[in-house]
Amino acid sequence: MYEEVVDGLPTARGCPFSPPDALGELRARRPIARMSYTDGTLGWLVTDHALGREMLTHPDLSSRHELRSSPVPMAIAPRPASPGMFIGMDAPEHTRYRKPLNRHFTVRRVRQLEPAIQRIVTRHIDAMERQGPPADLVDSFALPVPVQVIAELVGADPEISEEISRLRALTLDPTTPPAEAHAAVAATGEVMAELVRTKHRSPSDDLLSVLIADGEMNDEELTGLAFLMFIAGHETTANMFSLGACLMLRDEKVRAQLTGAEVLSDEAVNELLRHLSIVQFTSRAALADVDLGGVRIRKGETVTLSVSAANRDARRFAAPDTFDAAAGENGHLAFGHGIHQCIGHNLARAELRIGIPELFRRLPGLRLADESKEVVTREGHNTYGVLELPVVW
Repeated sequence: MYEEVVDGLPTARGCPFSPPDALGELRARRPIARMSYTDGTLGWLVTDHALGREMLTHPDLSSRHELRSSPVPMAIAPRPASPGMFIGMDAPEHTRYRKPLNRHFTVRRVRQLEPAIQRIVTRHIDAMERQGPPADLVDSFALPVPVQVIAELVGADPEISEEISRLRALTLDPTTPPAEAHAAVAATGEVMAELVRTKHRSPSDDLLSVLIADGEMNDEELTGLAFLMFIAGHETTANMFSLGACLMLRDEKVRAQLTGAEVLSDEAVNELLRHLSIVQFTSRAALADVDLGGVRIRKGETVTLSVSAANRDARRFAAPDTFDAAAGENGHLAFGHGIHQCIGHNLARAELRIGIPELFRRLPGLRLADESKEVVTREGHNTYGVLELPVVW
């Protein structure tokens, strides 16, 4: 039944705002399919929403980096997670790092951060207005806003954002020579280590200072945690800003649904997250033989969930390919599911609620600089998005 093997994760898109057609075809025929990985091993690809939820909560499917094969080329091969980098860990290590952070990402705490988010958003739109058109919306707004929000949260100097963004771009690019990619990771770690040292010398009420005062983590763990907060806290939101704005500029119906209000509704934000699905996939490694969707995943095999395919599953969503800002709670998997659900999901939602309507309110004539030019997207990565978005107003 499963003799046919998918040759790696499909990434070629016919439309920049929709998953690859091949994923929809797989979901209809084989919601869990045999797939080859970049290291030559065979594993599985899940494209079904219900199976995805089951996969993400299965106790015998591990998040440990070093156990998982990658479905796309990577500049750095998977290796054990560094201290503090808990997204690549399982319980109890994962729990030990995540639990002290939970109180910093509650709805109440994020509400307290909203004035700072508004200031950061306003500051960057002000800068765009002063400079005047044209501008690259990625560099001028989408990327720096979430990085500086994270800087605000952890108590870092906003200038760190440019250096982190530059180094991260090298790490993500599969064409970067391995030595340069490793050097970029090391340099990022040193920036974070210096931040931890600074917080020891000059503590405040920010997240890092509180964690230092708690005394439950050493400096190596705090450095890894700061690294994780910056990377995980800006890449997805930055791409949601840029791809979401691009969708609005390309589709008048979507723009009409998302402009006019001071902030976006929770329903509108959830629909953007579902419809665009910036995180393309998440993978797990089997710690034992696991039965999922009628197949046997053998111990040691990797199983990958296509988040974008699951979020367009007609068995879960009434009109999966239609954007409807009033659709209500839709159960998307954009932030994952279970104990590994993105800890910053409340913060990301707040940034989108505030940032997108403010951008279009302040720049009501915002439009693409060249309507005839194809959108340049980043494919073949875990995080999908546009590489540049030239705009005028």
